[in-house]
Amino acid sequence: MSTETMKAVRIHEFGGPDVLRYEDAPKPVPKPGEVLVRVHAIGLNPPDWYLRDGYRALPPEWRPQVDFPLILGTDISGVVEAVAEGVEGFSVGDEVYSMVRFFSVGESKAYADYVSVPAAELAMKPAGIDHIHAAAAPMSLLTAWQFLVELGHGEPNPLQPRPHRPVPLEGRTVLVNGAAGGVGHFAVQVAKLKGARVIAVASGQHEAMVRDLGADDFIDYTKTPAENVARDLDLVLDAVGGPTTGRFLKTLKRGGALFPVYPLGFSDAEEAERRGITVSATQVRSSGAQLAELAGLLEDGTIRAVIDSTYPLAEARQAHERAARGHIQGKIVLTVGQ
Repeated sequence: MSTETMKAVRIHEFGGPDVLRYEDAPKPVPKPGEVLVRVHAIGLNPPDWYLRDGYRALPPEWRPQVDFPLILGTDISGVVEAVAEGVEGFSVGDEVYSMVRFFSVGESKAYADYVSVPAAELAMKPAGIDHIHAAAAPMSLLTAWQFLVELGHGEPNPLQPRPHRPVPLEGRTVLVNGAAGGVGHFAVQVAKLKGARVIAVASGQHEAMVRDLGADDFIDYTKTPAENVARDLDLVLDAVGGPTTGRFLKTLKRGGALFPVYPLGFSDAEEAERRGITVSATQVRSSGAQLAELAGLLEDGTIRAVIDSTYPLAEARQAHERAARGHIQGKIVLTVGQ
């Protein structure tokens, strides 16, 4: 173990935002095949607070067993500090971004000055954007891409017996529920990029933003439930998901598809089968190759990360409190050394 230390945000027990501690921690030493990155920015994602809370929403037998203290987080943008043996394509000084070791909950990760990253999960940071916007992208954009365009990995699907398969988007009508959030605002852009007509569902305060990202139509769910007005859809990407996602089945054509990003609690499988609708989900996985592909779209502005708010790393607790208040527009990002 390294004798050098760094600043990190760690948890020593599960609980609310108050369990996040900004403190000294061992500086990681990259193993063969890994790259040490000096972190400049960290994107927040729901799995961060799910893990902080001990994944209490899951059945007890599914809850991860971890060793404390633990550093949360996955999404980083920064600069290569060191390269271990067996790594090609990265050099000291390169600006890079990554979703680090997901899905793995037992290893220390991103809320820190430094993180060691498997080289296969790393890509060059898009040159046209800063570290804050780069760190906002990995998990949310990869989720949208793996659901809608290309799965990009062969890992077993823990959510269903068959692999998730995206559906053709060109010329189709796609509804994105939760369109202003992290996954949702990227899903709007990806679906539009692939030729779909996009209906965005969010609260009215976010309408201008999601229309600016390319949404063709908008439904303010605070005034009208989307399932009461949307019809003849080819695909619903429900970025909110959960037990209520079945309400969208009646909005879909026979032969359509419902993709809940958070599928736990879905209980309408029989109705979906009766209506001829495919319900499918997947769990996002790290992919440096896909991040390298997506970097070009982020660099030229074809896809944009929207920033809700930023906080210094030392204020991770306040960032989690902001997330708990909901109605996030885009992404929350922690900054390091700025």
